[in-house]
Amino acid sequence: MQQTIIDRIEPIAEDVVSLVLRGVGGPLAPWQPGAHIDLTLPNWLTRQYSLCGDPAERDRYRVAVRHDHLSRGGSEYVHRFLRLARPLEVSLPRNHFPLEPAPEYLFVAGGIGITPLKPMLRSASESGAVVTLVYVGRSRASMPFADELVATYGDRVRIFATEESGRPDFATLAAGLGPEALVFCCGPAPMLAAADEAFPAGRLRAERFRPAVREFAPDTAFEAVCARSGQTIEVPAGKPLLGALNHAGIPVPSGCREGVCGSCEITVLDGEPEHRDDIGAPEGRMYPCVSRALSPRLILDL
Repeated sequence: MQQTIIDRIEPIAEDVVSLVLRGVGGPLAPWQPGAHIDLTLPNWLTRQYSLCGDPAERDRYRVAVRHDHLSRGGSEYVHRFLRLARPLEVSLPRNHFPLEPAPEYLFVAGGIGITPLKPMLRSASESGAVVTLVYVGRSRASMPFADELVATYGDRVRIFATEESGRPDFATLAAGLGPEALVFCCGPAPMLAAADEAFPAGRLRAERFRPAVREFAPDTAFEAVCARSGQTIEVPAGKPLLGALNHAGIPVPSGCREGVCGSCEITVLDGEPEHRDDIGAPEGRMYPCVSRALSPRLILDL
């Protein structure tokens, strides 16, 4: 974990505040566009936020937080109770949504989904690539960074405030892409579903706020063997592997518990995991908050 202090809090759109977190005791860990951090709040909750500042600024991180009025306690705490000079622990940056090299990019943002795309747009533009940002929100006042992005990138940014101008036609956007263009999309589930239908799968990269709804076979019980501790843990049907590990006294850091943030990643030494995450676990890894086992036993590096 890294130690930071809240250096600045400011409203940047309706129900959205920006936090600037200044490092304490030295430079913060480097990051690349698309990365996020875990923010450990004083109410003991851990929440994930995309970094939306400048990667060259090693003394600070910047995030933006929308107040979700159905909040489980994270965004509400940020908006109502965080104050300047409050110390906060943050994780090392993780990146499951990296910017890949391409001569042309289409960035599609929905609301607060602009946060991982903002530094991507900057990096892609500086590389000399052809860039377009399509930014969709309910109203211009609800869209963080909208004016800043238009001032910086001009007509490469297309704003769609749906209360005024309706929604973009993704099929038309797809038809206008060059042969090597990549599409990076972040936003609410309906937008991502429309993007999945409109853009070629091999050229679309998406980050989700919530896991996609998918069907899996019924849970079955399995054993989790912790190679370093020597413990064998029974994981019954209906109980997450993460919960079974924590209950057995083997703490595994976790954040979203929905398979979208990656904070609970563990190494699998043997056995066949059933991956239920929305990230795409690397070979030999799994996310125990949602994933289970297809084999009767998993041997874990715990």
